[in-house]
Amino acid sequence: MSNALMSNYGERTLAFERGEGAYLYSTDGRRFLDFASGIAVTALGHCHPHLVAALQAQTETLWHTSNLFRIPGQERLAERLAANSFADRVFFCNSGVEAFEGAVKLARKYQDDRGQPGRWRIITCEGAFHGRSLAAIAASGNEKYLKGFSPVAPGFSTVAFNNLNELRAAVTDETAAIMIEPIQGEGGINPAQLDYLERLREVCDEFGLLLIFDEIQCGIGRTGKLFAHEWCSARPDIMLLAKGLGGGFPVGAILATEAVSNSFTPGSHGTTFGGNPLAMAVGNAVLDVLLADGFLDQVVANGKALKDGLAAMAQRHPAVIAEVRGAGLMLGLKLVVPNLDFIARLRGDGMLAVPASDNVVRLLPPLIIGEAEVQEALDKLERCCVGLAEAA
Repeated sequence: MSNALMSNYGERTLAFERGEGAYLYSTDGRRFLDFASGIAVTALGHCHPHLVAALQAQTETLWHTSNLFRIPGQERLAERLAANSFADRVFFCNSGVEAFEGAVKLARKYQDDRGQPGRWRIITCEGAFHGRSLAAIAASGNEKYLKGFSPVAPGFSTVAFNNLNELRAAVTDETAAIMIEPIQGEGGINPAQLDYLERLREVCDEFGLLLIFDEIQCGIGRTGKLFAHEWCSARPDIMLLAKGLGGGFPVGAILATEAVSNSFTPGSHGTTFGGNPLAMAVGNAVLDVLLADGFLDQVVANGKALKDGLAAMAQRHPAVIAEVRGAGLMLGLKLVVPNLDFIARLRGDGMLAVPASDNVVRLLPPLIIGEAEVQEALDKLERCCVGLAEAA
């Protein structure tokens, strides 16, 4: 590794030179089944031909103008996201954490516009991950990310996940909003109970709060619906997107109802690079694929096949796998053995996965996988379990 790079990512020994579909090819000639997807980013796999064509075409015409001018691709992508969601308006940025920061500002501004500037705090949940900015690590409340960055940014109250009584008790006259991931990713693939999400909507309506869903990791088709919260009846006031929306190209978005989005008046928020023509070309191409007839049905079917196979594997190897979690193609293995050992052994057999909190291994394959890739993954995971059981 280069000595010119900062050391915040630790030691990294594997490098890739190209990708195709669900596979990555390393600089030393090895092929890997990619069930990491750049942490749920390359949602349509590597070098998807439709995305490649869209980006190539845009690079030949226009890269950047800034938001001082209209960007037609932005308008088209916003209209399509609004037409396929609860939202009326969209703001584009560059990343998930920028979407988080903008949503926090929007929630505070909304309450201020209604004559309640004292409502500025946001309730979040233990196990959450909303990004790496100072405000985002404060919202997540995880000591692992907070250590060394005191004082902690104010404005967030953290409560137990899936505990409605504790959440209701945390509501005060200073509370502006509730923010939650419908499925916690970094926290260990922990799904919110669907009735819990529905009760959160009721709590927000009762106390005049905004409901914010962070779908940065669980959105964009990963659970088999375009957005994870669509598995229940609850609809948010604000939603955060990023990761899969760009299929590997940096893009983030804040979606909101008209009543809420009206609080972002000219000059109240902005971005230089957000919503640039390149990102919008790719984002529109991603939606072309996701919204095609039958695509999300295939995500559901392949997710079920993978989860069923994992459940059977957990029964065969209880000394390795304690629990299978998640939905669609956002699955997690809660392990008995150390998750990093599991991931290292998988990598040795040519498969990539992602660690998470609570000793979990995340399986986040591209949404374009089929039966062959599901079976290949199950075969590699089975060999990993056998090897670890024998080594114990």
